[in-house]
Amino acid sequence: MKASHTLLLPIVIIILLASCKSQYRWDMICVEGGDFYIGSTDKNADIDEQNIQLVHVDDFYIGKYEITQAEWKNVMRANPSIFRGDNLPVECVSWDNAQFFIEKLNKRTGRHFRLPTPEEWEYAARGGKYANNHTYSGSDSLNEVGWTIANSGEKTHPVGLLKANALGLYDMTGNVQEWCDGRYDSLYYALDTLMNKEIAYKDIRIFKGGSWASYARHCRISNINYNSRELRNFTIGFRLAEDATTNNKNRRADGI
Repeated sequence: MKASHTLLLPIVIIILLASCKSQYRWDMICVEGGDFYIGSTDKNADIDEQNIQLVHVDDFYIGKYEITQAEWKNVMRANPSIFRGDNLPVECVSWDNAQFFIEKLNKRTGRHFRLPTPEEWEYAARGGKYANNHTYSGSDSLNEVGWTIANSGEKTHPVGLLKANALGLYDMTGNVQEWCDGRYDSLYYALDTLMNKEIAYKDIRIFKGGSWASYARHCRISNINYNSRELRNFTIGFRLAEDATTNNKNRRADGI
């Protein structure tokens, strides 16, 4: 009997190690940078979308999926979400909550994750260099790519179930809106030249993409939403981004 316990121990250790290893495989998509025109001439465009600006973004990585509740709990333990499920996107997290998650994740992994800038987010949602002028991220048919008020049943859904966009990114439209690493100033979008720089207002942050509770006009790629950095709402989550140079420098053989 004693010998059988000894034989089981290595097996248990192997299982635990495999489990821990899989928890840190953050799926990131490489986005080749470039120039693009931010904003929209759509008849439904809000005033802060209507001044078209030429924007440059550098190469970067962005999360293939929105951060799930399983990923959040693995780092933060407690789950703030209203809708519960390991593969559902985490929600009811403020911009500051997202930053604290990223800080802890970076300490644990040695990586340099961050939130995407609004410019990076929109460039990736459009498909980067494969952009095809879709209204939504990956399609002109909203139901193909996004969980919204029309098809969500008034709840979030597991990430990655609908069609991806040209870069292989899921749920950039719908499911949950996504915090970006940028402050909001309507004059910025109307008057300024955009070159990946921070916006003026101190405590107002941008989130994009629409959610399970959004109507079609608020799910358009160019649509801009904003609120207090302290807002926690069951329509808002986030996904990760990372500079291309730090991603390559810190990536390990095990995919962490």
